[in-house]
Amino acid sequence: MAHLLLNLYRVPDDEAADVRRLLDEHRIPWYETQPSPWGISHGGIWVAEDRDVAEARRLFQEYQAERSARVRAEYAAAREAGTAPTFVGVLRANPLYVILALVAIVLVLLLSALPVWLLLA
Repeated sequence: MAHLLLNLYRVPDDEAADVRRLLDEHRIPWYETQPSPWGISHGGIWVAEDRDVAEARRLFQEYQAERSARVRAEYAAAREAGTAPTFVGVLRANPLYVILALVAIVLVLLLSALPVWLLLA
């Protein structure tokens, strides 16, 4: 019976490709399901054989630990170099988007408080 190794919801393409390559390098049979057209399922990478599940999970955990350390180091280097994204940087690059997002947040907060305000008034 197949076992889900990686749900592809919000998984970057490079990470999914790395996992596929990792399974291929270790000759672990796998298959991939595609996302559903209605967004119910996001697709996944599955290990086909029961006997390979433990090894695939071990390899995947090692990969995730390595990737996490690498990405954290890249982010720290970007922060140190001043190239990491910041609120001010996003505001300068796309002010209309930020202003509209802030207006939407205020509207949601006001609509959420409206029933309480009407009950107290």
